[in-house]
Amino acid sequence: MDRPDTAKIIGTAFECGIVVPGFNIPYLPMMEPVVRALRDCNSFGLIMVASLEFMKFEAKSLKAIRDEYEKVKDERHTRLHLDHVPVVDEDGRRSDFEKIIGEALELGYESVMIDGSRLSLNENIDSTAQAVGLAAGKVPVEAELGAVLGHEAGPLPPYEELFASRKGFTSPEDTFRFVRESSCSWLSVAVGNIHGAISAAGRQKEKPHARIDLTHLKLLRDAAHIPLVLHGGTGIPKEYVKKAVSTGIAKMNVATAIRQPYERNLSKGVKAAQNAVYETVTGLLKSEFSIENSCDILTK
Repeated sequence: MDRPDTAKIIGTAFECGIVVPGFNIPYLPMMEPVVRALRDCNSFGLIMVASLEFMKFEAKSLKAIRDEYEKVKDERHTRLHLDHVPVVDEDGRRSDFEKIIGEALELGYESVMIDGSRLSLNENIDSTAQAVGLAAGKVPVEAELGAVLGHEAGPLPPYEELFASRKGFTSPEDTFRFVRESSCSWLSVAVGNIHGAISAAGRQKEKPHARIDLTHLKLLRDAAHIPLVLHGGTGIPKEYVKKAVSTGIAKMNVATAIRQPYERNLSKGVKAAQNAVYETVTGLLKSEFSIENSCDILTK
């Protein structure tokens, strides 16, 4: 039987109304319990690392993540994804995104993400098209349009103020143009979702309970006609997740929900921290996402 690639798996999820969770790995020992939980629940998910996780946490490097993945992977249940590679990062610095993405491709990452959301529309299109050129049709390229807030320096405004103002929301008109001119495979959108804090002071604070503007999401789905991605999945109520998945979300990123239990239990030892991650992921797969046995559809 042919091994389905990541593009086919996410495409099937989009067509069938199933969400593929992507789990960020800021600490290498977190990976094994995530893979084990996916296997035990017969679920499919992406193992992910973003550039900030090897710069500001302890994921170490693209190669370190890849090497750890090779030890614990289960190709029926997992693929390896490069998450956020910002063209301009949360500190306002330009990154060498082509070098980072190129290295990931050489190491065998099976999908990549470029984040040009802090650029103008034209610059975002151009940078994303460059990333698509680097991938040369070999792996899917995820992009971001709009501004999923939460990683910036300093505290966010109150969540209800953000939601009411629609600050950073992805524009349907821009979406139509962006997808066609950039040739991205998947699109991360801003529809009320926010990232968890990454500053040392904010890492352990409870994340605001975000929600999703489902009417706005439908406009984006109709404009994009490609799988949509929801970043900042932690803290969004189950009923919103379920409706979002039926409205075009095929991939959903999870970071804070598994990072905080790991960090909070680490004083008891790595094994206790890993057990906390396993229990959290298992609960998400069975309850929040309701995707036990998703492998039977996504990787058959």
